[in-house]
Amino acid sequence: MVDGLVAIGVGLAVGLAGIGTGMSQGPIGAGVVGAVAEDRSFLGMGVFFIALPETIVIFGLVFAILLMFM
Repeated sequence: MVDGLVAIGVGLAVGLAGIGTGMSQGPIGAGVVGAVAEDRSFLGMGVFFIALPETIVIFGLVFAILLMFM
């Protein structure tokens, strides 16, 4: 019973982190495309801002791994 609940927790941790990241990357990507279309100097900063929300998924994955092996 406990192993099943841990599996549900792991799935929720990774799944919800992925959904939240996907929802945040859409508007960020649209803003970056608009900014880069106006001025190419924003490209490096834009790539950084697009990659920044992906750290949330990495934290969710680390949390899921900790849940599985504890």
